[in-house]
Amino acid sequence: MARYIGPVCRLCRREDMKLFLKGDRCYTDKCGYERRAYPPGQHGQARRRKASDYGEQMREKQKVKRMYGVLERQFRGYYYKANRMKGVTGENLLVLLERRMDNIIYRLGFAGDHAEARQLVRHGHFTVNGKRVNIPSYLVRSGDVVAVKEASKKVARIVDSVGAVDRRGVPSWLELDKEKFTGRVKSFPSREDFTLPIREQLIVELYSK
Repeated sequence: MARYIGPVCRLCRREDMKLFLKGDRCYTDKCGYERRAYPPGQHGQARRRKASDYGEQMREKQKVKRMYGVLERQFRGYYYKANRMKGVTGENLLVLLERRMDNIIYRLGFAGDHAEARQLVRHGHFTVNGKRVNIPSYLVRSGDVVAVKEASKKVARIVDSVGAVDRRGVPSWLELDKEKFTGRVKSFPSREDFTLPIREQLIVELYSK
């Protein structure tokens, strides 16, 4: 399975915004984007040219892909699935991405970032409704209960992440029980629940060409 293994702070700088790809480090003065808030490369500090309509659409798609750790083929599949669903295609796309198992683990605070959440899921540390799930792209449903396996409640990375969850917060559409290491999907997120500046309509325009 292909995956990006390069420096992630470079991705934040390329998208000109903090994508929170390195967990707790993004909340400190060591954040790479805070120290060098300009695009990577030898011409990064040069004056930026105004992007074309296509360029803006491409950048928005790349930004959302990097936020959720999804590569092109899988991302395109989510778009086509969202397009077949009832409702607004752009909002459907964001909801599908939020329903991914690795994203739920990150949102609940069981992992410090999406990459760590993906690895923990692959290693089988979590269950959904009592059944072990080790597929990062698994789509949770409303009412599902996500829990840390009993044998995994002492894993240092999970314990540390849960201890720091108050700083990041848990979305209103999720419910976390820190003592029991469990979480519940109360409902699917609405458009108002997305706090990062995402212009999903640009992505729809790009794939509609």
